[in-house]
Amino acid sequence: MRRTISCLLVLVCLLLSVSVDAMKFKVLVVMSYEQDNPWCVEIREGIEAALGDSSDITYFYMNTKADFKGGPDRAKEAFELYQRLQPDGVITADDDAQSMFVLPYLKGSTSAPVMFCGVNAEPAEYGYPTRTITGMLERGHVRESIAFTQQLQPAVKRIGFLANDIPAGQAMRRQIEAEKGEYAGAAVIGISLVKTTTELTAACEAMSRNTDALYIDSLEGIADAQQKPLKNKEVLDIIRKTYRKPIIGANRYHVEQGALCAVVKTGQEQGETAAAMLLKAMRGTPVEQLAVTRNYIGRRIINVNALEAFGITPKPVVLRGATLVRTQ
Repeated sequence: MRRTISCLLVLVCLLLSVSVDAMKFKVLVVMSYEQDNPWCVEIREGIEAALGDSSDITYFYMNTKADFKGGPDRAKEAFELYQRLQPDGVITADDDAQSMFVLPYLKGSTSAPVMFCGVNAEPAEYGYPTRTITGMLERGHVRESIAFTQQLQPAVKRIGFLANDIPAGQAMRRQIEAEKGEYAGAAVIGISLVKTTTELTAACEAMSRNTDALYIDSLEGIADAQQKPLKNKEVLDIIRKTYRKPIIGANRYHVEQGALCAVVKTGQEQGETAAAMLLKAMRGTPVEQLAVTRNYIGRRIINVNALEAFGITPKPVVLRGATLVRTQ
């Protein structure tokens, strides 16, 4: 009798397990950039933290940092995957996934909820939000990063800005132009968007003459003399050789690769927020009730090697709560 009861209990547990697995949501995540891109890695960590055991997640990478021109073809492949998978929900990361994938293939033609994250443009540029689309904007903590740099080195007054001439870099320029009046004690000297290492070197040489610090973002994909798109660290190495003053990063990996400091936005916040919104939608909350939001979390990061190189000895209060890293 006991053996029969035990067998029945095992059978019930197996049935419950099958039932739980059957209830998992199918989620497709379309990333704009490459799988090993540090920003994509952070976003993925955030997505998996929020969805956990509730979903089976399929990832697709459009690789637009390495091959921007190939983005539309990769977006078509992503849509073919979407058609085969028929997911319960979709997450799309960064602007290229919006312009190349969501707008031509999903907007107005799918009932599945779509949550964007990492979007630098204003949502109206894509016609967001809609009945099925909402999500999270990405905004750099520029004002906070400048103020943090000035705490480390008060002589910093004139700031230059540098990025790849791609949608993310163009969005950075729009943000700076809109809020530069809020950078107390700092003057915006110039904003350079470049496409090649030749343009990059020229911009850094010019900035060296008339700025005290350089804010960088969206560097990956700048092409060398052979038209090879470079990784972020390769570009930053060129900048550091040419611009021998403090560099302010927008992301943690910038500081880990040699920038002096940053108040960083995190991909984890982007991914986790978008995934949590998607989970609510898949569980029945109307997408119209999920308002477009933006990132707010900022983390202070300091590169110890850069401190030593510039002979900076921070006051203890400035170091409180900051994360110290060394150049990788």
